[in-house]
Formats: sequence, structure tokens, C-alpha cells
Amino acid sequence: MKIHEYQGKQIFAKYGVPVPKGYPAFTVDEAEAAAKKLVAETGNDVVVVKAQIHAGGRGKGGGVKVAKGGPAEARQIAEKILGMQLVTHQTGPEGQKVRRLYVEQGLAMDRELYLGAVIDRDRRRIAFMASTEGGVEIEKVAHDTPEKILTVHVDPAVGLSAYQSRELAFGLGLEKHGKETVGKFVKLMASLYDVIVKEDCSLCEINPLVILKNGDVVALDAKINFDDNADFRHKGWAELRDADEEDPVELQAKEAGLNYVSLDGNVGCLVNGAGLAMATMDIIKHYGEKHGVAPANFLDVGGGATQEQVTKAFSMILKSPKVKAIFVNIFGGIMKCDVIANGVVAAAKELGLKVPLVVRLEGTNVELGRKILSESGLAIQAATTMADGAEKVVLAVSGGAK
Repeated sequence: MKIHEYQGKQIFAKYGVPVPKGYPAFTVDEAEAAAKKLVAETGNDVVVVKAQIHAGGRGKGGGVKVAKGGPAEARQIAEKILGMQLVTHQTGPEGQKVRRLYVEQGLAMDRELYLGAVIDRDRRRIAFMASTEGGVEIEKVAHDTPEKILTVHVDPAVGLSAYQSRELAFGLGLEKHGKETVGKFVKLMASLYDVIVKEDCSLCEINPLVILKNGDVVALDAKINFDDNADFRHKGWAELRDADEEDPVELQAKEAGLNYVSLDGNVGCLVNGAGLAMATMDIIKHYGEKHGVAPANFLDVGGGATQEQVTKAFSMILKSPKVKAIFVNIFGGIMKCDVIANGVVAAAKELGLKVPLVVRLEGTNVELGRKILSESGLAIQAATTMADGAEKVVLAVSGGAK
């Protein structure tokens, strides 16, 4: 689950991570009022108006502007940004409509740095990454100049140690700003570690982390992703969710207890088990690459899906106008093949399925499942293996081209 920058900064402030003063705004009038309030509180006419969407690269897309002329200029900027279709490297060419703004105080900055933390699943530890290349896409830095990224791993039994924070501080050259700046960075790191652990974050990123002219260390941005598996521990997360920024089908899937991720392809996939789902997407890509055929979604119905959930899964797949065929790939264990077959038949009849359907069943009650499909009266193509199913669905989409 992703949240907006201003929500991330509210969480940062709660744990003691220094952030600039700022206020969210949902209208142009609110943006102007926020600017007036900031000028009165800080005595500084410079404010920054920021688009709030769940994507990086907002500044390059024109979604972050500095207003040096006070509230009047902030209003003019807000009028341009609010409602715009903001296109960044993370939104894709279709962009994302800006429905929220964040108006923030201007700061006298000396340096821009990068600081982030993710879960390193290979090491089974939180990894802190820092770089002198703040304000730049960290993916670009990792690709072009990986030596500029410093990394420390935190032992979960011990927690973040001060020496690790100092190691990053000296690696970033913060001692040039004085001992106090190093100390402030160490303190910020400790607070950020609390955020990651106590808020169950899968990603926590500050880009840029800035050093001010007076030596203060401040989080000028905040990007937080929560681990959805921990939502039962955080009832307040529901209030942070922005449904306008999330795929409605993915939200529907979550409510139905299904694992669904939208993709850009044209073959709908219904599979049980995350590993099999990944393999299914790979094999469709393998056979379909020459013909422009690719998976349209990741959909894992799990091991205990009901007939109703299978029907729901079909309806979600078909909500994408890009879907030209559906591949059902089931290996029955706990999930019985006859349950899937009944769900497939019910969904196809209820939804008036008009695209080709390829089904591969194997495992528990497979013969019964195949019988249900063959006697359904529906135009279902049976597949004997995963590769056979992938070839058939690619042929169905590509018009028979091999």
C-alpha cells in the first residue's frame, strides 16, 4: 500500500524525523490559505507547491513548483497543477490526475542527498541505502554509478547501531558540515528505523534528504510503502488509502481475498499459487513475444478459493478491455479441479464470455473437472500441459500465427 508524501511526512514527524512545515490542500483556495499560513509562521515568502500522486519524478513532470512571490503566486501555480494529468517515468504515458496538493515552506539548502530503506529478502534484513546523488532517480544512480550507493544491513536481533549510521554519515561526507550535523543524521536514522519497524514499511525513502545552510538535516520528501500483510495490525491505514490513486480492480480483488495485479498485456491469467502464476506469465511471454502477446494480469486465487471467488476472478479479468483471451492454469492440491471447473463454467455463462478460453487442469479431481468442462457446452479449449496451454492461448490471440 502506497501513501502520499504529506501523509508520509506526518508519520515521520510522529517519530521525530525532521520535516519542513507544510499543509495539504484539495482546492486552489486551500492552497492559497496554506501559503498564507506558512508565510505568517516562518516569515519567509518562499513556498513550494507539490502535486500529490503515488509516483516519483513529479518535479520533472512539472508537478513541483517554487513560489517566490508568496500566496498570490502559490495560487497561480496551484491553478495550473491541480487537475493536471501529470506524466512521470513511473506513471506511464497515460499519467495520473492530480487531485491533491501539498504546500510547504521554502528552505535554504546546502546539499541534497538520498536515504532509503527496503527489506532485503535475500539477507532477511532491513537494508539502508544512502548516496550523495540526492534529487536524482536512485534507479539511474544504481545503473550508471552503483559505487555511489552506500549500504548497511541491520541485524534484527540488535537493531540499528549508531556506528552504522555514522558509517553512512562519513560516507556521505557529513563531517564537513560539522559534528552536530553528523549527530543530527544519526538521530534521524534512528527515528527512521523506528518508522520502518513500527509502521511495517516495505519501503521508506527520502529523496532528497537535505542539509540546510545551518547544518540541519531535513527530509524534503517522503515515500512510504506499507507491507499489506500487516494491515490487520494497523486499523488507521484505511484512512490513509487514496482509492483514486489505486487500481479499482486490485482493490476489489483485495476485498474478495484474491491476489491480483494489473499488467499491460492481452491474456487474462487465472492461476492457483503465486509460483505457478509467475511461471504462467513467463511461459505466455515466451511463446507470445513475437506476436505481441503478453499476460494482462497476475491473479492467484489461492489454495482455498470458492466457486464464487472464481466467478469474481473472471469478472475482474474481463474488466480490462485489453484482454483478448483467458488462460486458466490450475494444479489441484487443496484447490480441487472440479471446484475450479464449476467456477469457470458458472462465470463464463453468467458473464457471457466472448473471448477464447484455454483451460489446463491437473491434480486433485482432475477427471471430474475435465468432465464438467467438456459437458458444459462452452467453447473451451482443453490443454494437457502448461506449455500446450500457453501455445493455444497465443494462437487464439494472434489469429493462428505461429
